[in-house]
Amino acid sequence: MDALIGFLLLALFGIVAWCVASEGAMGAVYSFFCVLFAGLLAMNFFELLAPRLEGISRGFAPYADFVALVGLFCLFVFLLRLATEHFAPTQIELDSRLYETIRWPWSLATGYVTMAILLTALHTAPLPREFWGFKPEARNFFDLSAPDRQWLGFNQWVSEHVLWNGRVFDGPLAEVEGTSNRVWPSFPIRYATKRANYAGGNKPKSAPPPAAVAPPPGGEPASPGGAF
Repeated sequence: MDALIGFLLLALFGIVAWCVASEGAMGAVYSFFCVLFAGLLAMNFFELLAPRLEGISRGFAPYADFVALVGLFCLFVFLLRLATEHFAPTQIELDSRLYETIRWPWSLATGYVTMAILLTALHTAPLPREFWGFKPEARNFFDLSAPDRQWLGFNQWVSEHVLWNGRVFDGPLAEVEGTSNRVWPSFPIRYATKRANYAGGNKPKSAPPPAAVAPPPGGEPASPGGAF
């Protein structure tokens, strides 16, 4: 059971990569960017949507974060793929060697990013703190890599350096004496605590936002959602 999560991730990675590769070279490129941007949008808005989903029913509250994240991701992938089919309905003819050179790397990259996003979504699921070999602090892909933390780090980097608007994804800004780190993420900790509470019989609502930390001069704490 300890390696079950690794095999499930490997299966997901292989299935997605194979399906994307069947769409051809340009289809693989389009799919990668659709998945990438859909994931960024879903991560940005799901914590804003989850509290609204809690109002559906009291029993639905523990599932709100997971449903919001996965639902938004699927919706954005569908809409972006629909847009690419509309604006680029035909394939570009390529030399067979170039075709394979483009098709497989982009297909594998799409599979890995999809795996990372869905592994991140497992943090928000109403399951025990550790399950199927999944541990929030571990490198869950056969102890070789941590796709979930890589994806969270990428979201933080995008919000801090690419789409900077004064806020950073998952973490307030703070000056702490003795360290140069200014961003203090809490996503894995918050949701691990929520799952531990759930496993103990306490079914909490969506995970609370990260605690505010005193911002640096001229700065402001970041909200958990809407960082982009």
